[in-house]
Amino acid sequence: MFPLKPPKATFKSYLLPQTEDKIAPEPRLKKLEPVLLPGEIVVNEVNFVRKCIATNTSQYDLWGKLVCSNFKISFITDDPLPLQKFHYRNLLLGEHDVALTCIEQIVTVNDTKRKQKVLGPNQKLKFNPTELIIYCKDFRIVRFRFDEAGPESAKKVLQQVCLAIAHYSQPADLQLLFAFEYVSKKYHNPAKKVNGIDPGGGGGGGGQLTPLFETYSDWDREIKRRGASEWRVCSVNEGYMISTCLPEYFVVPSSLADQDLKQYSYSFTGRRMPMWCWNHSNGSALVRMASIKDQLQQRKIDQRICNAVTRSHPQRSDVYKSDLDKSLPNIQEIQAAFLKLKQLCVNEPFEETEEKWLSSLDNSHWLEYVRLFLKHSAELVYMLDCKHVSVVLHEEEGRDLSCCVASLIQVMLDPYFRTIAGFQSLIQKEWVMAGYPFLDRCNHLKKSDKESPLFLMFLDCVWQLLEQYPSAFEFSEAYLTILYDSTRISLFGTFLFNSPHQRVKQSTEFAISKNIQLGDEKGLRFPSVWDWSLQHTVRDRMLFHNPLYIGKSAPGVHNGAVKYFKRSKKNYSSTLRGLPPSLKNGIISEQDFLPRRNSLILKLKPDFLHHTDTTTNGMEQYFREWFSKPVDLHGVILPHLSGAQIKLWKLCYFRWIPEAQINSGGFITAFHKISLLADEVDVLNRCLRQHSGTPPLLTNTSELDQSRMYFRANGLNDSSTTPDFLSSSFPFSPVGNLCRRSILGTPLSKFLSGAKIWLSTETLANED
Repeated sequence: MFPLKPPKATFKSYLLPQTEDKIAPEPRLKKLEPVLLPGEIVVNEVNFVRKCIATNTSQYDLWGKLVCSNFKISFITDDPLPLQKFHYRNLLLGEHDVALTCIEQIVTVNDTKRKQKVLGPNQKLKFNPTELIIYCKDFRIVRFRFDEAGPESAKKVLQQVCLAIAHYSQPADLQLLFAFEYVSKKYHNPAKKVNGIDPGGGGGGGGQLTPLFETYSDWDREIKRRGASEWRVCSVNEGYMISTCLPEYFVVPSSLADQDLKQYSYSFTGRRMPMWCWNHSNGSALVRMASIKDQLQQRKIDQRICNAVTRSHPQRSDVYKSDLDKSLPNIQEIQAAFLKLKQLCVNEPFEETEEKWLSSLDNSHWLEYVRLFLKHSAELVYMLDCKHVSVVLHEEEGRDLSCCVASLIQVMLDPYFRTIAGFQSLIQKEWVMAGYPFLDRCNHLKKSDKESPLFLMFLDCVWQLLEQYPSAFEFSEAYLTILYDSTRISLFGTFLFNSPHQRVKQSTEFAISKNIQLGDEKGLRFPSVWDWSLQHTVRDRMLFHNPLYIGKSAPGVHNGAVKYFKRSKKNYSSTLRGLPPSLKNGIISEQDFLPRRNSLILKLKPDFLHHTDTTTNGMEQYFREWFSKPVDLHGVILPHLSGAQIKLWKLCYFRWIPEAQINSGGFITAFHKISLLADEVDVLNRCLRQHSGTPPLLTNTSELDQSRMYFRANGLNDSSTTPDFLSSSFPFSPVGNLCRRSILGTPLSKFLSGAKIWLSTETLANED
C-alpha cells in the first residue's frame, strides 16, 4: 500500500507575494436624503449622477443623488454650487429641485448609440440613457449625466428613474397632483406644521390677510370700499346651483331680482351672468359678461341688463360695451407668441442670433400683444374716468381676456390695487373666483390643447406699468416674478383649478375616498399662495417691497407727536419743477408724442369707430392733458405705448441665461442704493420717535422686523460699494439652471474676434 501523501509541489513562483485581490469600493457618498413635505414620498432614486453646469467643460459638474418624488425632482449633493455667491431660496424647493408641474419636456439621450427620446407617460425606454435633459416651463434647462452609473443593474435603475419622472410629471387625473396628498396628510394630522406655520387659508405670511372672496362678507366689504350703493351681493349661485364657473357670491345691480337672474342665466354661455368688478367714484361701473347664446332672446336680455347697469349709475349714464374677442388677440395667438419668445430666449444661442435678435423678438408679437392689452385697457379707463359711463366687458365665455382687461383697468384706476394686499385681492377676485381656468391654461396635466400664458401676459403688463411708474407700486418686479413661479408649484389651490366649483367637487370626492371628515367645510382647504411664509423667510419676503414706493401718507414728527402728511398732486409737481416741460412725465415733447406710432390717440380700436368725431377728439384731449401733467401716484396712471417704452421683462425671461447677465449691474444696483437710503430714512424716523418719547408704530416687533428693506443701511451691506453677489438676474442665479456655452457668460473676445455685428454696422453705413 502506498502512503496517502500529497505530491510535493515542484512549481516555484518568481512573483512577489500579493495580498488577496479585492474589488475597489465605489466612492462613498454621505447619507444624502431629500427633505420631504407631508404627503410626499420618494418614488425612485439613483446615486452617482452628475449635474452639468456648463456645456463646454465638466470641471464645474456636481456629483450627487437624483431623487424623484410625487412632488418634485431633487438633486442632492454636498458639493457647493460653483461661481455662485448668492442663491434665492424657496422653502418648499431645494437649491437643485424642480417641481413636477414646472416640467415641460423630458428628453433622454444615449451618446454611444446616438439616440434620444422624448418621454411621455406610460412609455418604455429601449436604451440605457447616458443623459437626462429637463426642459422647464420657466425657461430653465437642467441636465444630468449617467455615464458613471456602473454595472447593468444600475443602468436599469436609471431607466426606472427617467420613466418615473415622466410618469409623475404628467398625471392622468387632477386628484393625482401633489396638493391632494399634501392636504390629506394635513387633515389626518392637523398638528403637523410646514416651515413652522399652519398651512392653509389666505394669510399673507405674517402681514395683512388677503380676502379670498369665498364669502358674502368679502364681497360686501368691497362694495362698501368702492361706495357702490346701487349694487348688491347676490347669493343665487350658492351651492353652485346656477353656474359651475361662477363664484357662489358675486355682485349684481340692485334692480335685478334673483328670479330675473335665474331666468336669464340659461341664455348666457356657461350660464355666466353679468358680474360687477369695480366702481368709480363718479358712479360708473366696470362689469364683465359672457355672450348670450339664445339669439331669439339676445336683444331683450341685453337691453334688460344694460338698463339695470344704467339705473345703478347716479346720473343714469349710458353703458359702453367692449367686445374683447374682436379687439384683442385670442388665447391661441398669445400661446403662439409665447412659444416664439421662448424659442428665442432658450433654444437659440445668443452668439448665433445676435444680428437678428431684435427682429426675431418683434416677429414673435409678444410685445405687440402686451401693447394691445395696455392700449385697450387705457381706452376703457377713458370711458370710465372721463366720460363717466359704465363699461361692460363682453367675451364669448367671459373668463379669459376679461380677467386680464378688468384687472389692468383696476390697476390703472385704483391705487389700492397697486399695493401688495390690494394686488393679491385683485387676482383672487378677478382671476381665481371669476373662474379663470388655471388648470387648462397652465396645462398642469400636460394634456390640454387650451394652454395659454394669459396670466403671464397680465403680469407682464403690470410690470410695464411698474417700470414706467416705480413710485406708484408697493411691490417689486421680484414679487411679480416669484408670483409667476408659484403658478408652477402644485401645492397651492389658488392656481390649481378651473373654477371654485371644481375645487369643491374634486376635493370632496377625494375626501370621501380617503375617509376625511369635512364637517361644515365645502371641500378641502388647500394652502393659498398668499401664505408666503410657506415659501419664504421673513428676510426674503422683504424682496417683495419696492423701496421707491410712496405710500398714501408719510409719518413725521412735529412738536413731539407723530403726524401724517398726505402727498397730493401739488407735492409731486413741485418735485418736477426743475425739469424742462418737454421731459415732464417721461414725454419728450408734445410734438413727439402726437405722431408716435401705436399711441393711445392715433390708432383707435374698432370699438371706437362708431363714436362721433367729438368723442374721438375728447379721447385725444384726455390723453394729451393727462400726459402733459405730473403724475398723481395715488390717482390714475396711464401707460406709455411707444416702441421704446414697451420693454422685454428681462428678469423673468433672461434670468437663467448666463450670456445675458450683468455682474454688479442691472436695475438691482439702483434697487440696492435706494433700499439703503429708504432704510436710513426709516431708522431716522424711529430715532426721532424714540427721542420724542412717542411709542413705536409697530409694537412687539424687533428692529429687524420693523425694516421693510432687504438691504439695510445699518447691516452688512452698509457700504458705498455694490455687493459682489449682485447681478441683473438677482435674486435668481443662472448657474446650473441653463446649460449654455459657458457659465461665465459670453467672453468679450467672442465679439472682438468674430464681430459680425461690426461688419453689419459698416455695411449699413455704406448703404446710407
